[in-house]
Amino acid sequence: MRMRFWLLWLVPFCYSACTQERQETPEETAARLESQMEDFFHNSLSEEELAEMDTHELDSLTMEATTKGGLLDRVTLEDSLRTLYEALQLEKLKLDYKVFRYGAIGFWGLQQEGRLSDRPLLSIIDFTKSSCEKRFYTLDLETKKVLFYTYVSHGRNTGGDKAEKFGNAVNSNLSSLGFYVTGETYTGSKGYSMRLDGTEKGINDNLRRRGVVVHNADYVSEDWIKKYGRLGRSQGCPALPKGIYREVIEAIKDRTAIFAYFKDDTYLAASRYLKLDELMARFDEAKEGEEYLDADE
Repeated sequence: MRMRFWLLWLVPFCYSACTQERQETPEETAARLESQMEDFFHNSLSEEELAEMDTHELDSLTMEATTKGGLLDRVTLEDSLRTLYEALQLEKLKLDYKVFRYGAIGFWGLQQEGRLSDRPLLSIIDFTKSSCEKRFYTLDLETKKVLFYTYVSHGRNTGGDKAEKFGNAVNSNLSSLGFYVTGETYTGSKGYSMRLDGTEKGINDNLRRRGVVVHNADYVSEDWIKKYGRLGRSQGCPALPKGIYREVIEAIKDRTAIFAYFKDDTYLAASRYLKLDELMARFDEAKEGEEYLDADE
């Protein structure tokens, strides 16, 4: 069965070749590319990346170079991500575009590796936010709907009201950063719960060994916030409110993605799931393989 890449189906033109009712003229293509490249440079590249590109490099981004070099594909993907972010209306829910973009790119990478089920669900935990704020999001990337938006705890050694420190060691009582894949459910000391598997060595690959699971907790509630000025803390588990935890677990169990975000430059630079150029190269290889199989058929 071939993998489906939901992110690439979100706009009328997509990363893979799309069938169009009318072929663009060269002039129309050039105009579209110019607009897309402008958005790409302003919205996608950091100031440091722009500074590293000299005038000659910028001038060389003609239609021919763009098409052959792959920038058009990246521009189109970036445009798809921005379109999806706006369709989900995540700005209203205080989820920054950059956080969503990281999560969506990692989702795509996990999907490429066959780690996820066919359900296009992405959950994001934004650990830059206070525990007094809702910071757990579950997104349906196909229907463009926010399924859940609620509170979530962090580990007791990760911080007080706000998360500050993360880790992967057994008995650390720290939350872990990065991309998780949801596992099976069970009933244990915390009631109905869901196991988690980390996908990044040295970052979160001890989740299952540590017993880090999704469960409910009395200390994840607005009443607790009113009484103590913050949520209670776990031993590293992303605990959810009692009134909604079962519904969330039922929706996201069995191989969907969770992205635990914090502005940690070391992690963001190192994660293989955030290296967009490498992910796109792997997609190209998979696409070429499919075309080869089609030719054999």
